Amino acid sequence: MALLSCGALLLAGCASMPDSGEVQAVDQSPRADADSQVRVYGVPPQDGAQPTEIVSGFLDATTSDEVDFRTASQYLAKSAKRRWQPFAATSVLQERPKAEPKGPANREDPNGYTVTLSGSQVATVDRSHTYTPQEKAYKQSVHLTKERGQWRIDRLPDGLVLGQSDFRRIYRSVNKYYFANYKSEAQEPKAGRNVLVADPVYLRQRIDPVTASVQALLEGPTDWLDQVTATAFPTGTRLKSRALSLDDSNALKVRLNKQAARADAGQCRRMAAQLFFTVQDMTRASKISEVQLQDEHGEELCVLTQGQAGASFAPYRRVGRPAQEYFIDAGQKVVSMSDTATDPLPVPGPFGRGKTPLRSVAISRGEDTAAGVTSDGRSLYVAALEDGAQRGPARLTSAGGGKGPDDGLTAPSWDGLGDLWIADRDQRGSRLLRLREGQGDPEQVAVPGLHGRRIKAIKVAADGIRIAVLVEDKGRTTLQLGRVERGGTARHPVLAVEELRPIAPQLEDVVAASWAGGSRLVVVGRESGGVQQMQFMETDGSASNVQTVPGVNGVKAVAASEDDTRPLLADAEEGIVRLPSDANWKTVAKEGQAPVYPG
Repeated sequence: MALLSCGALLLAGCASMPDSGEVQAVDQSPRADADSQVRVYGVPPQDGAQPTEIVSGFLDATTSDEVDFRTASQYLAKSAKRRWQPFAATSVLQERPKAEPKGPANREDPNGYTVTLSGSQVATVDRSHTYTPQEKAYKQSVHLTKERGQWRIDRLPDGLVLGQSDFRRIYRSVNKYYFANYKSEAQEPKAGRNVLVADPVYLRQRIDPVTASVQALLEGPTDWLDQVTATAFPTGTRLKSRALSLDDSNALKVRLNKQAARADAGQCRRMAAQLFFTVQDMTRASKISEVQLQDEHGEELCVLTQGQAGASFAPYRRVGRPAQEYFIDAGQKVVSMSDTATDPLPVPGPFGRGKTPLRSVAISRGEDTAAGVTSDGRSLYVAALEDGAQRGPARLTSAGGGKGPDDGLTAPSWDGLGDLWIADRDQRGSRLLRLREGQGDPEQVAVPGLHGRRIKAIKVAADGIRIAVLVEDKGRTTLQLGRVERGGTARHPVLAVEELRPIAPQLEDVVAASWAGGSRLVVVGRESGGVQQMQFMETDGSASNVQTVPGVNGVKAVAASEDDTRPLLADAEEGIVRLPSDANWKTVAKEGQAPVYPG
Protein backbone atom coordinates (compact mmCIF):
# COMPACT_ATOMS: atom_id res chain seq x y z
CA MET A 1 0.00 0.00 0.00
CA ALA A 2 1.36 3.34 -0.97
CA LEU A 3 1.15 6.19 1.50
CA LEU A 4 0.09 9.44 -0.13
CA SER A 5 1.24 12.70 1.40
CA CYS A 6 -1.44 15.37 1.31
CA GLY A 7 0.07 18.78 0.71
CA ALA A 8 -1.91 21.98 0.63
CA LEU A 9 -1.21 22.48 -3.06
CA LEU A 10 -1.88 18.93 -4.21
CA LEU A 11 -5.13 18.45 -6.09
CA ALA A 12 -5.56 14.78 -5.21
CA GLY A 13 -7.77 12.51 -3.13
CA CYS A 14 -6.37 12.14 0.40
CA ALA A 15 -6.91 9.77 3.29
CA SER A 16 -6.83 10.90 6.91
CA MET A 17 -4.98 9.03 9.69
CA PRO A 18 -5.62 9.85 13.37
CA ASP A 19 -2.56 11.10 15.28
CA SER A 20 -4.08 11.32 18.78
CA GLY A 21 -6.55 9.56 21.06
CA GLU A 22 -6.55 6.27 22.94
CA VAL A 23 -5.66 2.93 21.38
CA GLN A 24 -8.73 0.88 20.46
CA ALA A 25 -9.21 -2.67 19.20
CA VAL A 26 -10.14 -2.83 15.51
CA ASP A 27 -13.65 -4.16 14.91
CA GLN A 28 -13.17 -7.27 12.80
CA SER A 29 -16.87 -8.10 12.53
CA PRO A 30 -18.06 -8.58 8.93
CA ARG A 31 -20.47 -5.70 9.30
CA ALA A 32 -17.49 -3.38 9.78
CA ASP A 33 -15.84 -4.43 6.51
CA ALA A 34 -17.16 -1.49 4.52
CA ASP A 35 -16.12 0.94 7.27
CA SER A 36 -12.73 -0.57 8.13
CA GLN A 37 -10.98 0.53 4.94
CA VAL A 38 -9.13 3.78 4.49
CA ARG A 39 -11.51 6.49 3.30
CA VAL A 40 -10.53 8.77 0.41
CA TYR A 41 -11.74 12.37 0.26
CA GLY A 42 -11.26 14.93 -2.47
CA VAL A 43 -9.40 18.21 -2.03
CA PRO A 44 -11.25 21.43 -3.05
CA PRO A 45 -9.84 23.54 -5.91
CA GLN A 46 -7.06 25.95 -5.04
CA ASP A 47 -7.18 29.63 -5.89
CA GLY A 48 -5.38 30.37 -9.14
CA ALA A 49 -5.29 26.74 -10.29
CA GLN A 50 -4.82 26.37 -14.05
CA PRO A 51 -7.35 24.54 -16.32
CA THR A 52 -5.47 21.23 -16.49
CA GLU A 53 -5.04 21.31 -12.69
CA ILE A 54 -8.75 21.93 -12.26
CA VAL A 55 -9.63 18.97 -14.50
CA SER A 56 -7.13 16.68 -12.75
CA GLY A 57 -8.42 17.75 -9.35
CA PHE A 58 -11.99 17.11 -10.45
CA LEU A 59 -11.10 13.62 -11.67
CA ASP A 60 -9.39 12.88 -8.35
CA ALA A 61 -12.38 14.18 -6.40
CA THR A 62 -14.75 11.86 -8.27
CA THR A 63 -12.83 8.90 -6.80
CA SER A 64 -13.63 10.01 -3.24
CA ASP A 65 -15.95 8.26 -0.78
CA GLU A 66 -18.42 11.13 -0.62
CA VAL A 67 -22.06 10.25 -1.12
CA ASP A 68 -22.99 13.30 -3.17
CA PHE A 69 -19.67 14.26 -4.84
CA ARG A 70 -19.77 17.52 -2.90
CA THR A 71 -16.06 18.25 -3.35
CA ALA A 72 -16.08 17.31 -7.04
CA SER A 73 -18.95 19.75 -7.57
CA GLN A 74 -16.75 22.59 -6.35
CA TYR A 75 -14.75 22.25 -9.58
CA LEU A 76 -17.88 22.90 -11.67
CA ALA A 77 -19.42 26.15 -12.84
CA LYS A 78 -22.93 26.87 -11.54
CA SER A 79 -24.55 25.79 -14.81
CA ALA A 80 -22.64 22.48 -14.85
CA LYS A 81 -23.56 21.73 -11.22
CA ARG A 82 -27.22 21.68 -12.22
CA ARG A 83 -26.73 19.51 -15.32
CA TRP A 84 -24.03 17.00 -14.40
CA GLN A 85 -25.36 13.48 -13.71
CA PRO A 86 -22.56 11.44 -12.12
CA PHE A 87 -24.49 8.16 -12.13
CA ALA A 88 -25.55 8.26 -15.79
CA ALA A 89 -22.72 5.85 -16.64
CA THR A 90 -19.17 4.95 -15.62
CA SER A 91 -16.41 4.54 -18.18
CA VAL A 92 -13.67 2.21 -16.91
CA LEU A 93 -10.21 2.78 -18.38
CA GLN A 94 -7.02 0.77 -18.00
CA GLU A 95 -5.50 3.74 -16.18
CA ARG A 96 -6.71 7.15 -15.04
CA PRO A 97 -7.49 9.36 -18.06
CA LYS A 98 -4.86 11.73 -19.34
CA ALA A 99 -5.86 15.40 -19.25
CA GLU A 100 -4.21 17.47 -21.98
CA PRO A 101 -4.91 20.91 -23.50
CA LYS A 102 -6.79 20.67 -26.78
CA GLY A 103 -5.50 22.16 -30.01
CA PRO A 104 -2.05 22.86 -31.45
CA ALA A 105 -1.81 26.35 -29.98
CA ASN A 106 -2.44 25.21 -26.39
CA ARG A 107 -3.78 28.60 -25.48
CA GLU A 108 -7.03 30.03 -24.19
CA ASP A 109 -9.90 30.41 -26.65
CA PRO A 110 -12.17 33.49 -26.51
CA ASN A 111 -14.85 31.64 -24.54
CA GLY A 112 -12.69 29.57 -22.26
CA TYR A 113 -10.36 26.60 -22.36
CA THR A 114 -10.76 23.01 -23.56
CA VAL A 115 -9.03 19.97 -22.07
CA THR A 116 -9.13 16.53 -23.73
CA LEU A 117 -9.46 13.37 -21.66
CA SER A 118 -8.06 10.23 -23.29
CA GLY A 119 -7.22 6.65 -22.47
CA SER A 120 -7.93 2.99 -23.27
CA GLN A 121 -11.46 2.03 -22.25
CA VAL A 122 -12.10 -1.53 -21.06
CA ALA A 123 -15.73 -1.42 -19.91
CA THR A 124 -18.86 0.62 -19.22
CA VAL A 125 -21.22 0.48 -16.23
CA ASP A 126 -24.62 1.89 -17.16
CA ARG A 127 -27.31 3.57 -15.06
CA SER A 128 -28.75 0.18 -14.07
CA HIS A 129 -25.30 -0.81 -12.70
CA THR A 130 -24.67 -3.33 -15.50
CA TYR A 131 -21.03 -3.99 -16.41
CA THR A 132 -20.30 -4.42 -20.13
CA PRO A 133 -16.81 -5.12 -21.54
CA GLN A 134 -16.05 -2.49 -24.16
CA GLU A 135 -12.49 -2.21 -25.42
CA LYS A 136 -11.95 0.97 -27.41
CA ALA A 137 -10.14 4.27 -27.37
CA TYR A 138 -11.66 6.81 -24.97
CA LYS A 139 -11.66 10.50 -25.86
CA GLN A 140 -13.87 13.24 -24.43
CA SER A 141 -13.60 17.00 -24.09
CA VAL A 142 -14.06 19.12 -20.98
CA HIS A 143 -14.61 22.86 -21.36
CA LEU A 144 -13.72 25.43 -18.73
CA THR A 145 -14.62 29.07 -18.22
CA LYS A 146 -13.70 31.67 -15.66
CA GLU A 147 -16.17 32.27 -12.88
CA ARG A 148 -15.32 35.02 -10.37
CA GLY A 149 -11.78 34.94 -11.66
CA GLN A 150 -11.29 31.21 -11.14
CA TRP A 151 -11.30 28.46 -13.77
CA ARG A 152 -14.30 26.13 -13.47
CA ILE A 153 -15.67 23.32 -15.68
CA ASP A 154 -18.84 24.40 -17.49
CA ARG A 155 -19.24 21.57 -20.01
CA LEU A 156 -18.42 17.90 -19.43
CA PRO A 157 -19.87 14.49 -20.29
CA ASP A 158 -22.32 12.97 -17.80
CA GLY A 159 -21.12 10.08 -15.67
CA LEU A 160 -17.74 9.15 -14.25
CA VAL A 161 -14.47 8.11 -15.85
CA LEU A 162 -12.26 5.92 -13.65
CA GLY A 163 -9.09 3.91 -13.94
CA GLN A 164 -9.37 0.20 -13.17
CA SER A 165 -7.63 0.48 -9.79
CA ASP A 166 -10.02 3.21 -8.60
CA PHE A 167 -12.99 1.32 -10.00
CA ARG A 168 -12.07 -1.84 -8.06
CA ARG A 169 -11.61 0.16 -4.87
CA ILE A 170 -14.90 2.01 -5.17
CA TYR A 171 -17.20 -0.61 -6.69
CA ARG A 172 -18.05 -4.21 -5.86
CA SER A 173 -19.77 -6.89 -7.89
CA VAL A 174 -22.98 -7.92 -6.12
CA ASN A 175 -25.48 -10.59 -7.15
CA LYS A 176 -29.10 -9.51 -7.15
CA TYR A 177 -31.46 -12.50 -7.13
CA TYR A 178 -34.62 -13.02 -9.17
CA PHE A 179 -36.81 -16.04 -9.79
CA ALA A 180 -36.34 -18.05 -12.97
CA ASN A 181 -39.24 -17.72 -15.40
CA TYR A 182 -39.62 -20.97 -17.35
CA LYS A 183 -42.71 -19.69 -19.20
CA SER A 184 -44.00 -22.57 -21.37
CA GLU A 185 -42.43 -25.10 -18.99
CA ALA A 186 -43.33 -23.28 -15.79
CA GLN A 187 -46.02 -25.79 -14.83
CA GLU A 188 -43.73 -28.80 -14.97
CA PRO A 189 -43.01 -30.17 -11.47
CA LYS A 190 -39.25 -30.08 -12.07
CA ALA A 191 -39.30 -26.32 -12.72
CA GLY A 192 -40.80 -25.14 -9.46
CA ARG A 193 -41.41 -21.51 -8.52
CA ASN A 194 -38.46 -20.86 -6.26
CA VAL A 195 -35.37 -21.13 -8.47
CA LEU A 196 -33.23 -18.05 -7.86
CA VAL A 197 -30.93 -16.72 -10.59
CA ALA A 198 -27.93 -14.47 -9.87
CA ASP A 199 -27.91 -11.12 -11.69
CA PRO A 200 -24.55 -9.36 -11.10
CA VAL A 201 -24.29 -5.57 -10.87
CA TYR A 202 -21.62 -3.14 -9.65
CA LEU A 203 -22.43 -0.98 -6.60
CA ARG A 204 -20.41 1.47 -4.53
CA GLN A 205 -19.23 -0.71 -1.69
CA ARG A 206 -18.47 1.82 1.05
CA ILE A 207 -21.44 4.15 0.86
CA ASP A 208 -24.51 2.63 2.53
CA PRO A 209 -23.97 -0.73 0.75
CA VAL A 210 -26.97 -2.57 2.22
CA THR A 211 -29.40 0.16 1.18
CA ALA A 212 -27.78 0.35 -2.27
CA SER A 213 -28.18 -3.40 -2.83
CA VAL A 214 -31.85 -3.35 -1.80
CA GLN A 215 -32.60 -0.37 -4.04
CA ALA A 216 -30.86 -2.07 -6.96
CA LEU A 217 -32.93 -5.22 -6.36
CA LEU A 218 -36.18 -3.24 -6.37
CA GLU A 219 -35.23 -1.71 -9.74
CA GLY A 220 -35.74 -5.14 -11.31
CA PRO A 221 -33.56 -7.48 -13.38
CA THR A 222 -30.96 -6.13 -15.77
CA ASP A 223 -31.98 -6.02 -19.43
CA TRP A 224 -30.12 -9.21 -20.33
CA LEU A 225 -31.96 -11.37 -17.77
CA ASP A 226 -35.30 -9.57 -17.86
CA GLN A 227 -36.80 -12.00 -20.41
CA VAL A 228 -36.13 -15.11 -18.32
CA THR A 229 -36.52 -13.95 -14.71
CA ALA A 230 -39.20 -12.31 -12.58
CA THR A 231 -39.43 -10.49 -9.28
CA ALA A 232 -41.88 -11.27 -6.48
CA PHE A 233 -42.20 -7.59 -5.54
CA PRO A 234 -45.46 -5.93 -6.66
CA THR A 235 -45.09 -3.25 -9.33
CA GLY A 236 -44.16 0.09 -7.80
CA THR A 237 -42.62 -1.30 -4.61
CA ARG A 238 -40.12 1.16 -3.18
CA LEU A 239 -38.00 1.48 -0.07
CA LYS A 240 -39.34 3.58 2.82
CA SER A 241 -36.37 3.00 5.15
CA ARG A 242 -33.75 5.72 4.81
CA ALA A 243 -30.65 3.71 5.62
CA LEU A 244 -30.50 -0.06 6.10
CA SER A 245 -28.05 -2.11 8.13
CA LEU A 246 -27.96 -5.34 10.06
CA ASP A 247 -28.80 -5.02 13.76
CA ASP A 248 -26.80 -6.56 16.60
CA SER A 249 -28.41 -9.96 15.98
CA ASN A 250 -27.63 -9.72 12.24
CA ALA A 251 -31.31 -9.31 11.41
CA LEU A 252 -32.40 -7.05 8.54
CA LYS A 253 -35.60 -5.02 8.83
CA VAL A 254 -36.87 -3.45 5.61
CA ARG A 255 -39.76 -0.98 5.50
CA LEU A 256 -41.50 -0.78 2.11
CA ASN A 257 -44.21 1.45 0.65
CA LYS A 258 -47.90 0.60 0.46
CA GLN A 259 -47.56 -1.43 -2.75
CA ALA A 260 -45.74 -4.17 -0.80
CA ALA A 261 -48.79 -4.67 1.43
CA ARG A 262 -50.67 -6.16 -1.55
CA ALA A 263 -48.60 -9.35 -1.37
CA ASP A 264 -50.03 -12.43 0.32
CA ALA A 265 -48.00 -14.48 2.80
CA GLY A 266 -46.41 -16.73 0.17
CA GLN A 267 -45.45 -13.84 -2.09
CA CYS A 268 -44.07 -11.91 0.87
CA ARG A 269 -41.76 -14.83 1.75
CA ARG A 270 -40.49 -14.90 -1.83
CA MET A 271 -39.82 -11.15 -1.63
CA ALA A 272 -37.93 -11.72 1.61
CA ALA A 273 -35.90 -14.50 -0.06
CA GLN A 274 -34.76 -12.16 -2.83
CA LEU A 275 -33.71 -9.61 -0.22
CA PHE A 276 -32.01 -12.23 1.95
CA PHE A 277 -29.68 -13.58 -0.74
CA THR A 278 -29.01 -10.19 -2.37
CA VAL A 279 -27.98 -8.51 0.88
CA GLN A 280 -26.12 -11.66 1.95
CA ASP A 281 -24.01 -11.35 -1.20
CA MET A 282 -23.22 -7.73 -0.38
CA THR A 283 -22.29 -8.43 3.25
CA ARG A 284 -20.57 -11.75 2.31
CA ALA A 285 -19.01 -12.94 5.57
CA SER A 286 -21.82 -11.64 7.75
CA LYS A 287 -24.48 -14.35 8.11
CA ILE A 288 -27.93 -12.76 8.09
CA SER A 289 -30.11 -14.29 10.82
CA GLU A 290 -33.46 -13.20 9.35
CA VAL A 291 -35.20 -10.71 7.09
CA GLN A 292 -38.32 -8.91 8.30
CA LEU A 293 -40.47 -7.01 5.81
CA GLN A 294 -42.59 -4.15 7.13
CA ASP A 295 -45.33 -2.01 5.64
CA GLU A 296 -45.08 1.77 5.38
CA HIS A 297 -46.19 2.14 9.02
CA GLY A 298 -43.60 -0.28 10.36
CA GLU A 299 -46.01 -3.17 10.89
CA GLU A 300 -44.63 -6.64 10.17
CA LEU A 301 -45.60 -8.22 6.83
CA CYS A 302 -43.54 -11.42 7.09
CA VAL A 303 -40.30 -12.86 8.45
CA LEU A 304 -37.89 -15.26 6.74
CA THR A 305 -35.21 -16.85 8.90
CA GLN A 306 -31.82 -18.06 7.74
CA GLY A 307 -32.94 -21.69 8.06
CA GLN A 308 -36.13 -21.11 6.08
CA ALA A 309 -34.24 -19.26 3.34
CA GLY A 310 -31.74 -22.09 3.00
CA ALA A 311 -34.33 -24.86 2.99
CA SER A 312 -36.80 -23.33 0.53
CA PHE A 313 -35.00 -20.77 -1.62
CA ALA A 314 -31.21 -21.15 -1.57
CA PRO A 315 -29.70 -21.03 -5.09
CA TYR A 316 -27.52 -24.05 -4.26
CA ARG A 317 -30.61 -26.25 -3.85
CA ARG A 318 -30.52 -26.80 -7.63
CA VAL A 319 -26.76 -27.27 -7.52
CA GLY A 320 -26.86 -29.87 -4.78
CA ARG A 321 -24.00 -30.62 -2.43
CA PRO A 322 -21.75 -32.85 -4.56
CA ALA A 323 -20.26 -35.66 -2.54
CA GLN A 324 -17.67 -36.78 -5.08
CA GLU A 325 -15.24 -35.74 -7.82
CA TYR A 326 -15.19 -37.76 -11.04
CA PHE A 327 -12.92 -38.45 -14.02
CA ILE A 328 -12.15 -41.14 -16.61
CA ASP A 329 -9.09 -43.18 -15.61
CA ALA A 330 -6.44 -44.84 -17.80
CA GLY A 331 -8.52 -48.01 -17.96
CA GLN A 332 -11.50 -46.14 -19.48
CA LYS A 333 -13.46 -46.50 -16.23
CA VAL A 334 -15.38 -43.59 -14.69
CA VAL A 335 -14.02 -43.23 -11.15
CA SER A 336 -14.94 -41.08 -8.17
CA MET A 337 -13.28 -39.82 -5.02
CA SER A 338 -13.79 -37.40 -2.15
CA ASP A 339 -11.99 -34.06 -1.90
CA THR A 340 -9.19 -35.50 0.21
CA ALA A 341 -8.88 -38.98 -1.31
CA THR A 342 -6.00 -40.01 -3.56
CA ASP A 343 -7.29 -43.47 -4.45
CA PRO A 344 -10.31 -43.12 -6.77
CA LEU A 345 -12.77 -46.00 -7.06
CA PRO A 346 -14.87 -47.11 -10.06
CA VAL A 347 -18.46 -45.86 -9.99
CA PRO A 348 -21.25 -48.46 -9.78
CA GLY A 349 -22.99 -49.30 -13.05
CA PRO A 350 -21.78 -49.87 -16.63
CA PHE A 351 -19.48 -46.83 -16.83
CA GLY A 352 -17.40 -48.16 -13.94
CA ARG A 353 -16.53 -51.40 -15.73
CA GLY A 354 -14.42 -49.89 -18.53
CA LYS A 355 -16.20 -51.76 -21.33
CA THR A 356 -17.31 -48.56 -23.06
CA PRO A 357 -14.32 -46.35 -24.02
CA LEU A 358 -15.36 -42.77 -23.28
CA ARG A 359 -14.21 -39.31 -24.36
CA SER A 360 -16.24 -37.38 -21.82
CA VAL A 361 -18.72 -37.89 -18.99
CA ALA A 362 -21.28 -35.86 -17.05
CA ILE A 363 -22.79 -36.80 -13.69
CA SER A 364 -26.33 -35.72 -12.81
CA ARG A 365 -26.61 -33.28 -9.93
CA GLY A 366 -28.28 -35.95 -7.82
CA GLU A 367 -25.25 -38.19 -8.51
CA ASP A 368 -27.51 -41.08 -9.50
CA THR A 369 -27.09 -40.98 -13.31
CA ALA A 370 -24.16 -40.61 -15.71
CA ALA A 371 -24.04 -39.58 -19.36
CA GLY A 372 -21.01 -40.56 -21.43
CA VAL A 373 -19.82 -39.84 -24.97
CA THR A 374 -17.82 -42.62 -26.64
CA SER A 375 -14.16 -42.08 -27.49
CA ASP A 376 -14.96 -41.66 -31.20
CA GLY A 377 -17.45 -38.88 -30.39
CA ARG A 378 -20.28 -40.69 -32.17
CA SER A 379 -22.60 -41.95 -29.41
CA LEU A 380 -24.18 -40.72 -26.18
CA TYR A 381 -25.17 -43.24 -23.51
CA VAL A 382 -27.05 -42.59 -20.28
CA ALA A 383 -27.00 -45.08 -17.41
CA ALA A 384 -27.81 -45.28 -13.71
CA LEU A 385 -24.98 -45.20 -11.18
CA GLU A 386 -26.04 -48.37 -9.42
CA ASP A 387 -24.88 -51.96 -9.32
CA GLY A 388 -26.50 -54.14 -11.95
CA ALA A 389 -27.56 -51.22 -14.18
CA GLN A 390 -27.15 -51.78 -17.93
CA ARG A 391 -25.83 -49.33 -20.49
CA GLY A 392 -28.75 -49.68 -22.88
CA PRO A 393 -28.96 -48.26 -26.41
CA ALA A 394 -27.42 -44.96 -27.48
CA ARG A 395 -29.61 -41.98 -26.66
CA LEU A 396 -28.05 -39.93 -29.44
CA THR A 397 -25.80 -40.62 -32.44
CA SER A 398 -23.77 -37.85 -34.03
CA ALA A 399 -25.05 -36.80 -37.44
CA GLY A 400 -21.57 -36.02 -38.73
CA GLY A 401 -19.52 -38.55 -36.80
CA GLY A 402 -16.33 -37.95 -34.86
CA LYS A 403 -13.61 -37.60 -37.49
CA GLY A 404 -11.41 -35.63 -35.10
CA PRO A 405 -11.27 -34.67 -31.40
CA ASP A 406 -13.24 -31.49 -32.14
CA ASP A 407 -15.90 -33.25 -34.20
CA GLY A 408 -18.89 -35.30 -33.11
CA LEU A 409 -20.59 -34.87 -29.75
CA THR A 410 -19.35 -32.42 -27.12
CA ALA A 411 -19.13 -33.31 -23.45
CA PRO A 412 -22.71 -33.41 -22.07
CA SER A 413 -23.95 -31.15 -19.25
CA TRP A 414 -26.82 -31.53 -16.74
CA ASP A 415 -28.88 -28.61 -15.45
CA GLY A 416 -30.51 -28.56 -12.01
CA LEU A 417 -33.91 -29.45 -13.50
CA GLY A 418 -32.62 -32.89 -14.49
CA ASP A 419 -32.30 -32.19 -18.23
CA LEU A 420 -29.24 -33.14 -20.28
CA TRP A 421 -27.64 -30.76 -22.80
CA ILE A 422 -25.16 -31.59 -25.57
CA ALA A 423 -23.98 -30.24 -28.93
CA ASP A 424 -23.29 -32.17 -32.15
CA ARG A 425 -20.50 -30.84 -34.39
CA ASP A 426 -19.14 -31.43 -37.86
CA GLN A 427 -17.19 -29.37 -40.38
CA ARG A 428 -20.37 -27.69 -41.61
CA GLY A 429 -21.48 -26.41 -38.23
CA SER A 430 -23.13 -27.55 -35.03
CA ARG A 431 -26.50 -28.00 -33.34
CA LEU A 432 -27.46 -27.72 -29.67
CA LEU A 433 -29.73 -30.42 -28.22
CA ARG A 434 -31.61 -31.12 -24.99
CA LEU A 435 -32.79 -34.48 -23.64
CA ARG A 436 -35.48 -34.12 -21.00
CA GLU A 437 -34.38 -35.87 -17.83
CA GLY A 438 -31.66 -37.49 -19.92
CA GLN A 439 -34.15 -39.96 -21.39
CA GLY A 440 -36.38 -38.14 -23.86
CA ASP A 441 -35.92 -37.66 -27.57
CA PRO A 442 -33.28 -35.03 -28.40
CA GLU A 443 -34.88 -31.60 -28.93
CA GLN A 444 -32.98 -29.09 -31.03
CA VAL A 445 -32.39 -25.72 -29.39
CA ALA A 446 -31.96 -22.75 -31.71
CA VAL A 447 -28.87 -20.55 -31.24
CA PRO A 448 -29.49 -17.64 -33.63
CA GLY A 449 -26.46 -15.68 -32.40
CA LEU A 450 -23.96 -18.18 -33.77
CA HIS A 451 -24.11 -16.72 -37.30
CA GLY A 452 -22.40 -19.72 -38.84
CA ARG A 453 -19.84 -20.16 -36.08
CA ARG A 454 -19.39 -23.58 -34.51
CA ILE A 455 -19.99 -24.76 -30.94
CA LYS A 456 -16.93 -26.38 -29.40
CA ALA A 457 -18.20 -27.05 -25.86
CA ILE A 458 -21.09 -26.19 -23.52
CA LYS A 459 -21.75 -25.88 -19.78
CA VAL A 460 -25.31 -25.21 -18.62
CA ALA A 461 -25.95 -23.49 -15.28
CA ALA A 462 -27.90 -25.25 -12.53
CA ASP A 463 -30.89 -22.94 -13.08
CA GLY A 464 -31.29 -24.04 -16.72
CA ILE A 465 -31.58 -20.35 -17.62
CA ARG A 466 -27.96 -19.61 -18.60
CA ILE A 467 -25.52 -21.59 -20.70
CA ALA A 468 -21.80 -21.05 -21.31
CA VAL A 469 -20.73 -21.84 -24.88
CA LEU A 470 -17.24 -22.14 -26.34
CA VAL A 471 -17.55 -20.83 -29.92
CA GLU A 472 -15.05 -21.39 -32.73
CA ASP A 473 -14.65 -18.45 -35.07
CA LYS A 474 -11.92 -18.01 -37.71
CA GLY A 475 -9.19 -19.88 -35.87
CA ARG A 476 -9.93 -18.64 -32.35
CA THR A 477 -12.20 -19.92 -29.60
CA THR A 478 -14.18 -17.50 -27.43
CA LEU A 479 -16.37 -18.00 -24.39
CA GLN A 480 -19.94 -16.75 -24.77
CA LEU A 481 -22.90 -16.69 -22.39
CA GLY A 482 -26.44 -17.19 -23.65
CA ARG A 483 -29.82 -17.14 -21.95
CA VAL A 484 -32.29 -19.98 -22.51
CA GLU A 485 -35.73 -18.72 -23.52
CA ARG A 486 -38.70 -21.09 -23.46
CA GLY A 487 -41.51 -20.33 -25.87
CA GLY A 488 -44.19 -22.39 -27.56
CA THR A 489 -46.78 -24.20 -25.44
CA ALA A 490 -46.67 -26.49 -22.43
CA ARG A 491 -47.19 -29.47 -24.74
CA HIS A 492 -44.80 -28.26 -27.45
CA PRO A 493 -42.17 -25.96 -25.92
CA VAL A 494 -39.71 -24.20 -28.21
CA LEU A 495 -36.28 -23.40 -26.75
CA ALA A 496 -33.69 -20.91 -27.99
CA VAL A 497 -30.40 -19.56 -26.66
CA GLU A 498 -30.57 -15.82 -27.17
CA GLU A 499 -28.17 -12.85 -26.98
CA LEU A 500 -24.80 -14.54 -26.82
CA ARG A 501 -22.32 -12.18 -25.18
CA PRO A 502 -18.58 -12.55 -24.45
CA ILE A 503 -17.47 -13.48 -20.93
CA ALA A 504 -13.68 -13.28 -21.35
CA PRO A 505 -13.15 -10.96 -24.34
CA GLN A 506 -9.47 -10.45 -23.50
CA LEU A 507 -8.75 -14.15 -24.15
CA GLU A 508 -8.04 -15.05 -27.77
CA ASP A 509 -8.16 -18.82 -27.36
CA VAL A 510 -10.31 -20.36 -24.60
CA VAL A 511 -9.58 -24.03 -23.91
CA ALA A 512 -12.10 -24.85 -21.16
CA ALA A 513 -14.58 -23.33 -18.73
CA SER A 514 -16.71 -24.49 -15.80
CA TRP A 515 -19.35 -22.89 -13.58
CA ALA A 516 -17.84 -21.92 -10.22
CA GLY A 517 -20.71 -20.12 -8.49
CA GLY A 518 -23.97 -18.32 -9.08
CA SER A 519 -22.44 -15.79 -11.48
CA ARG A 520 -18.86 -17.00 -11.80
CA LEU A 521 -16.91 -19.31 -14.11
CA VAL A 522 -13.35 -20.56 -14.07
CA VAL A 523 -11.82 -20.07 -17.51
CA VAL A 524 -8.66 -21.47 -19.12
CA GLY A 525 -7.23 -19.61 -22.11
CA ARG A 526 -4.58 -17.24 -23.34
CA GLU A 527 -4.38 -13.66 -24.50
CA SER A 528 -2.95 -12.80 -27.90
CA GLY A 529 0.76 -13.55 -27.81
CA GLY A 530 0.52 -14.69 -24.19
CA VAL A 531 0.73 -17.95 -22.28
CA GLN A 532 -2.10 -20.08 -21.01
CA GLN A 533 -3.70 -18.86 -17.79
CA MET A 534 -6.57 -19.87 -15.52
CA GLN A 535 -8.79 -17.21 -13.96
CA PHE A 536 -12.23 -16.62 -12.51
CA MET A 537 -14.63 -14.47 -14.56
CA GLU A 538 -18.06 -13.07 -13.75
CA THR A 539 -20.93 -13.68 -16.14
CA ASP A 540 -21.02 -9.96 -17.01
CA GLY A 541 -17.49 -10.23 -18.43
CA SER A 542 -15.65 -8.63 -15.51
CA ALA A 543 -12.73 -10.23 -13.71
CA SER A 544 -13.76 -11.86 -10.44
CA ASN A 545 -12.44 -10.50 -7.16
CA VAL A 546 -11.55 -13.96 -5.83
CA GLN A 547 -7.92 -14.88 -5.37
CA THR A 548 -5.64 -15.57 -8.32
CA VAL A 549 -5.39 -19.19 -9.42
CA PRO A 550 -1.85 -20.65 -9.31
CA GLY A 551 -0.51 -21.71 -12.69
CA VAL A 552 -0.45 -25.32 -13.89
CA ASN A 553 1.01 -26.57 -17.17
CA GLY A 554 -0.90 -27.68 -20.25
CA VAL A 555 -4.50 -27.63 -19.02
CA LYS A 556 -6.93 -29.38 -21.40
CA ALA A 557 -10.00 -29.43 -19.14
CA VAL A 558 -11.09 -27.84 -15.86
CA ALA A 559 -13.85 -28.60 -13.37
CA ALA A 560 -15.22 -26.41 -10.59
CA SER A 561 -18.16 -26.85 -8.26
CA GLU A 562 -20.84 -24.22 -7.89
CA ASP A 563 -20.24 -24.84 -4.20
CA ASP A 564 -17.18 -22.59 -3.94
CA THR A 565 -15.76 -24.46 -0.95
CA ARG A 566 -14.79 -27.39 -3.19
CA PRO A 567 -11.34 -27.67 -4.84
CA LEU A 568 -10.65 -27.06 -8.53
CA LEU A 569 -9.84 -30.06 -10.74
CA ALA A 570 -7.91 -30.03 -14.01
CA ASP A 571 -6.60 -32.34 -16.71
CA ALA A 572 -3.01 -31.08 -17.10
CA GLU A 573 0.42 -32.26 -18.22
CA GLU A 574 0.97 -33.78 -14.76
CA GLY A 575 -2.28 -35.77 -15.04
CA ILE A 576 -5.47 -35.18 -13.05
CA VAL A 577 -4.63 -32.46 -10.54
CA ARG A 578 -6.52 -30.90 -7.65
CA LEU A 579 -6.29 -27.40 -6.11
CA PRO A 580 -7.52 -27.25 -2.49
CA SER A 581 -8.42 -23.80 -1.19
CA ASP A 582 -5.40 -23.61 1.12
CA ALA A 583 -2.69 -25.36 -0.92
CA ASN A 584 -1.07 -25.70 -4.35
CA TRP A 585 -1.95 -28.06 -7.17
CA LYS A 586 -1.48 -31.73 -6.28
CA THR A 587 -1.50 -34.71 -8.66
CA VAL A 588 -4.35 -37.15 -8.02
CA ALA A 589 -3.70 -39.53 -10.94
CA LYS A 590 -0.83 -39.47 -13.42
CA GLU A 591 -3.14 -40.72 -16.17
CA GLY A 592 -6.77 -39.85 -16.80
CA GLN A 593 -9.01 -37.34 -18.52
CA ALA A 594 -12.26 -35.35 -18.35
CA PRO A 595 -12.48 -34.37 -14.64
CA VAL A 596 -15.98 -33.23 -13.62
CA TYR A 597 -18.22 -32.35 -10.73
CA PRO A 598 -21.93 -33.18 -10.95
CA GLY A 599 -23.59 -30.90 -13.51
